[in-house]
Amino acid sequence: MRRDAIQRRDEIVALLSECDTLSAIGLSSELAVSVQTIRADLRDLDEAGLVQRRNGYVRLRQQSENIGYLPREGIARQEKQRIALAVKTLIPYGARVALGTGTTVETCARFLVSHQDLFVASNSIHAVCALQQAPGVAVELAGGTVRMRDLDMIGAPALEFFARYRVDYAVFSCGGLSEEGSVMDYNAEEMSARKAIAGCGKKSILVMDSTKNGLDLAFQMGHVWDVDVIVTGARFSTSIAESCSRHGCQIIQV
Repeated sequence: MRRDAIQRRDEIVALLSECDTLSAIGLSSELAVSVQTIRADLRDLDEAGLVQRRNGYVRLRQQSENIGYLPREGIARQEKQRIALAVKTLIPYGARVALGTGTTVETCARFLVSHQDLFVASNSIHAVCALQQAPGVAVELAGGTVRMRDLDMIGAPALEFFARYRVDYAVFSCGGLSEEGSVMDYNAEEMSARKAIAGCGKKSILVMDSTKNGLDLAFQMGHVWDVDVIVTGARFSTSIAESCSRHGCQIIQV
């Protein structure tokens, strides 16, 4: 797929996360491309399980489980790279870091590969592989049953794994963020694993692309202002931003 097509489909997903539903004509107008081009993009996004088309309108697909890993890698790709660059500047050489699961965290791991002498604890095989060429890196990987869809471990062994560590920075993502500021996830195991990762860090860093903003899921793990730093391309509501400020949570918008 050409770079401009990838960027355009990222923009479609971002627009739908803000507007709930849009028509192909509306998207054509917003992105200044033909309706035919938009329809081809929507067909591909639909086949990837990202959007749902009905009666001439399209919306982001609501689901009880996240989509597969490979389709997620194509969502908000450039935004994830900006997030990863910001995270890279927060973490110094020689730091102890916990890395969670997901494509945004994997992108952060890829940007950390130039850092020397990191100690990394992770439950993501993707994140570990991304750090293979980091100079002097020491890696601890959680055990237990591998979730083959995402190549990660999220059950009880992962919770016990992170409970053993006290790191400088804990970097993790989430399934969604409700309009009220609740951090959401798709299932209880994912939620528990993210809590364990956040709890082992002196500084907790939530990385979240803008498509997660306003996504209300079944499981809640506290509020977004409970973390120390949020790195995102999303624009939060005034109430969420004010709550973050009151609780000392730093928002880094990329």
